[in-house]
Amino acid sequence: MTTATILAHHLESLASGNVDAVMSDYDEAAVLITPDGPLRGLGEIRRLFSKIVSNLLPPGSEFEVLRREVEGEVAYTVWRGSSAYFTFLIGTDTFVIRDDKIVCQTFAAQIQPKGVYKSNRPPPP
Repeated sequence: MTTATILAHHLESLASGNVDAVMSDYDEAAVLITPDGPLRGLGEIRRLFSKIVSNLLPPGSEFEVLRREVEGEVAYTVWRGSSAYFTFLIGTDTFVIRDDKIVCQTFAAQIQPKGVYKSNRPPPP
């Protein structure tokens, strides 16, 4: 498979909320680097995607890929989205794909809670 094929499968699986299909794209030793720090291995990465599809961007949410670039084993996306509780003003991911598996990913997004969202954390400054 190509990098573009793996990326397309990943995005489709995420949009449908199929965590098992999302996880099938990752290498066992994959690392996903987030603003909160790196997630290592399938268990840690699965917990993030379970949270995403159940709370942040569940199936049926608005999700639009604004840019998709593929160069060799590297893929880059810029996207935005909205769910019942959050607006993703902009998000970006970079993927390194080797031997048909994501081995490294970076993720960052500007996420804005909507007024109906209740958090145990204080609002940002």
